[in-house]
Amino acid sequence: MSERPFSSRKPRFQRPHGKQGRRDHQSRRPNFEIDTTILYGWHPVVEALRNGKRTIRRLLATENSARRLSEELGASLPIEPEIVRPDEINRLLEPDAVHQGLYAEADPLRSPSVETLSGKRVVLALDQITDPHNVGAIVRTAAAFDVEAIITTARHSPAATGVLAKSASGGLEHVPFMIVRNLGDTLTALGERGFQRIGLDSSGEADLDEVKITLPVVLVLGSEGKGLRQRTRECCDVIGRLDMPGAIKSLNVSNAAAISLYAVVKGAARSSGK
Repeated sequence: MSERPFSSRKPRFQRPHGKQGRRDHQSRRPNFEIDTTILYGWHPVVEALRNGKRTIRRLLATENSARRLSEELGASLPIEPEIVRPDEINRLLEPDAVHQGLYAEADPLRSPSVETLSGKRVVLALDQITDPHNVGAIVRTAAAFDVEAIITTARHSPAATGVLAKSASGGLEHVPFMIVRNLGDTLTALGERGFQRIGLDSSGEADLDEVKITLPVVLVLGSEGKGLRQRTRECCDVIGRLDMPGAIKSLNVSNAAAISLYAVVKGAARSSGK
């Protein structure tokens, strides 16, 4: 399985309803190329500019943001920004997007494969988690915990661009996505390579804190509402749960990701003697 770009889908924008001005705003947006990753906001764009593996094709900046970029990156800035007014960036994005005076169009990063994963760090798999804000928050958390890769499905998953990238706050540059057609088949392949496969579900048979964790390991998270699909569950070695002491037992998936990643990373470090 060869490496391939992990942001290979065209950014999708829904046409807003309401005032004519909003429809006009939508009609002026460009049709992006399929292999274009859209980045906006200070942290997503600056981290992309710092990433030597990311090719930036276009960079727009307001005067203030361009001045700040020059102060922060100096000679290492890989591309000269086009100086624009804030409303010129507004026209390229959803009406409520917060761009902080920075916008970039870039090539997608390369995607790892089952064969190229080192197994020396935790791998995260997402089973059809569709909300880009949640996935972006998970990416940010994954970057904080030094996750090696995030596995996600080609369908029923948001593209690694736009809102997801903004929510990830630069994390997209540090944790590559591995996009697969069939998550069950991929988990099976990982199992054949010696990966421990831990699913997370509120009905899991074991408290995650009590699961003996060994590297290489992949943590599998299901969507809010549906949780892990049946085939996904069957491909896991153990289904863990988070035992919450309070009255509310369920968590937003991005919060559950943060707590479970902490437990798995800590458990993996313990087992390896670190």
